Amino acid sequence: MHVRFGHQPVLRDINLTIRRGETVVVIGESGCGKTVLLKSIIRLIRPTEGEVWFDGQNLADLNEQQLTRQRIRCGYVFQNAALFDSMTIGQNVAFPLRQHTNGSRREITDEVRARLIEVGLPETVIPKKPVELSGGMRKRVGLARALIMNPELMLYDEPTTGLDPIMSDVINELMLRTRRNKPVTSIIVTHDMRTVRRVADRVVMLYPLSHLKPDEPQLIFDGPPSELERCEDRRVVQFVRGEAGERLKELQLEGTDVVV
Repeated sequence: MHVRFGHQPVLRDINLTIRRGETVVVIGESGCGKTVLLKSIIRLIRPTEGEVWFDGQNLADLNEQQLTRQRIRCGYVFQNAALFDSMTIGQNVAFPLRQHTNGSRREITDEVRARLIEVGLPETVIPKKPVELSGGMRKRVGLARALIMNPELMLYDEPTTGLDPIMSDVINELMLRTRRNKPVTSIIVTHDMRTVRRVADRVVMLYPLSHLKPDEPQLIFDGPPSELERCEDRRVVQFVRGEAGERLKELQLEGTDVVV
């Protein structure tokens, strides 16, 4: 699969198979295309070239109604939760049910309450607005909303970004609990190596195309988290350890070019 925006390539020659029930964590520097990959998987972004297949179907062959039915099978936890500010917490979590089911008000209310309890939030948050909650609580509301339709595939975009270490671990534990409680496939985009080590069955690392030659692969690691530290590719090891290394030299050279 390839994705370009105008003349700017973002993803190149991505060939990836994710098995049912697997938890795959996608890592890489900012701007390497992780979120674009996530959105391409459910066709929120259309690939410039190539295909995305989901459960035996090429998404390009589906009309909008069929595509909507496939997306209902997916839960998406957006960066910063992406809650509707004008709605209450209860209305936010209930939104997918009201859009896609004919459940009664009582049934929807009971389901919302159950999902909030599942992510460790009290019923007292239901009438509140998102602005009244902390960042960690909003993340959990976003998770509750993503789970409300009992998805088969969960997509997480930076689920722990901006959270303190304790709350990050709460989110990690909730992702693990979701996997234990339901037969779900998970794809997680993150920079947080604690998340990688806690939840991943498999890790995929992308590298920015701007730092690659035309014939170099963009997907530079694909394997279990235990192999990350032993990887022979220095770019992988430097990212995992949080070492600037050669990337600092590259940035300095880029800065010099700008000045000149």
